[in-house]
Amino acid sequence: EVQLVESGGGSVQAGGSLRLSCAASGYIGTNYCMGWFRQTRGSEREAVASIYRVTDTQYVADSVKGRFTVSQNYAKNTLYLQMNSLKPEDTAMYYCAAYPNRRRCVVGGFAYWGQGTQVTVSS
Repeated sequence: EVQLVESGGGSVQAGGSLRLSCAASGYIGTNYCMGWFRQTRGSEREAVASIYRVTDTQYVADSVKGRFTVSQNYAKNTLYLQMNSLKPEDTAMYYCAAYPNRRRCVVGGFAYWGQGTQVTVSS
């Protein structure tokens, strides 16, 4: 069983920055993808960024490329999302997920999920 706890969300003005953290506990193997997703009310969950743990291969969605950076502290089982130049359209609940035996995190299939952290960007 894997538990994920996100932190770092909050309210910022457009152009500001936030750094989200996701601490994983329990057994999380090397062959896992860990990623960030976001969702607003009435919309589908969207993949934002992810890392394949063992190779540190990263994926960042086009909508946030150049503004968001995903990274990990492998030894501490912690995933980060550095969000710069935030825009009002980045407002969402951000979730951390861990997918066993996946090189890339995409919506669908079995995953462990955190409870989410709210990010609100005002104009």
